[in-house]
Amino acid sequence: MSYTPTRSDFDQYMAPNYSPQQVIPVRGKGSRLWDQEGREYIDFAGGIAVNALGHCHPVLVEALKTQGETLWHLSNVYTNEPALKLAKSLVERTFADKVFLCSSGGEANEAALKLARRYIYEKHGEQKDKIISFRQSFHGRTFFTVSVGGQPKYSQGFGPVPGGIQHAEYNDLDSVRALIDDNTCAIMVEPMQGEGGIVPATQEFLSGLRELCDQHQALLIFDEVQTGVGRSGKFFAYMHYGVTPDILTSAKSLGGGFPIGAMLTTDKIAPSLAIGTHGSTYGGNALASAVALAAVEHIDTPEVLEGVQKRHDLFREHLEAINEKHGVFKEIRGMGLLVGAQMSDAYEGRAKDILPLAIEEGVMALIAGPNVLRLAPSLVIPESDIDEGMTRLARAIDRLVEKA
Repeated sequence: MSYTPTRSDFDQYMAPNYSPQQVIPVRGKGSRLWDQEGREYIDFAGGIAVNALGHCHPVLVEALKTQGETLWHLSNVYTNEPALKLAKSLVERTFADKVFLCSSGGEANEAALKLARRYIYEKHGEQKDKIISFRQSFHGRTFFTVSVGGQPKYSQGFGPVPGGIQHAEYNDLDSVRALIDDNTCAIMVEPMQGEGGIVPATQEFLSGLRELCDQHQALLIFDEVQTGVGRSGKFFAYMHYGVTPDILTSAKSLGGGFPIGAMLTTDKIAPSLAIGTHGSTYGGNALASAVALAAVEHIDTPEVLEGVQKRHDLFREHLEAINEKHGVFKEIRGMGLLVGAQMSDAYEGRAKDILPLAIEEGVMALIAGPNVLRLAPSLVIPESDIDEGMTRLARAIDRLVEKA
């Protein structure tokens, strides 16, 4: 018997930890989606900065089909050619010498934190275990990563959190200096806070973190799950700053929509992740690795990366025009195609109210907290789709203002 799921089925059969929109997309092509009723939407959400090449990009589809007819999964009792090709490609493009492949950004950050603790334990002893991160940061949903993340609402109610974690203020070096000492193991930071409001780091801040880590023999971890693989306009955001971390994490855009994560590090640090210290059942499977390699090779080209900044400027132009009309934004910020518009005082906390109005107008957007409208579209979204989608978003904001 045929069965067409409805939104009410989510409430009946799924755990209630999400609250999805009422529409159910069933098909995507490029930067457009269609729901069960055949209604079309322009996608500025990008699967939360995941669909770096949009929906069903032919390069990724071809990689998936080819590998899908060859080899899917072996387990890490064996290696496989796509995983080795992907690791080599990432090493050649970055500061890194070694790569650990896993299935998500949370896994990548969990691995990074475990590696940092293990390396420092072996080199300096168990007392040097403090990890500094930043308020409003977000590093994943495992218990370790959600505790390191600087948003207590995500860790409250689950019992005692892991110890040795401290939180400083983002873009405030003095707040880090007040916490760091010779028992600090690592500093974990996003080059641009994503869930925390689309806030880019200053040059002084990231350079200062590197200096503080060097002074105290601590490791610097960059969480580039959301900013990496072209999202910022460079392959990784650290390349904008000229500040090199000891460990870097990646996911989201890395697979272009296929689940994969990666942790990158150096020959100096990697040996601490010795046999048996960590693992991932699906990490580095052939299917995910083949798709990720295709995504990496297509994204890390002048054509795509230079186009990211051009598209950023176009989004900003449209947002500024909306703001000139209505005064709904206090600040428009971000890097590349991770753009945030902070609501003005008169519309404090109203960013979330834009999303259902936008859906009704035929455009999908995001928020980064209750006060920041977030746009994270395909890196290759056609400029005509930007223009049309922003026209639709402008209509949604017109309606928000009318309701105020």
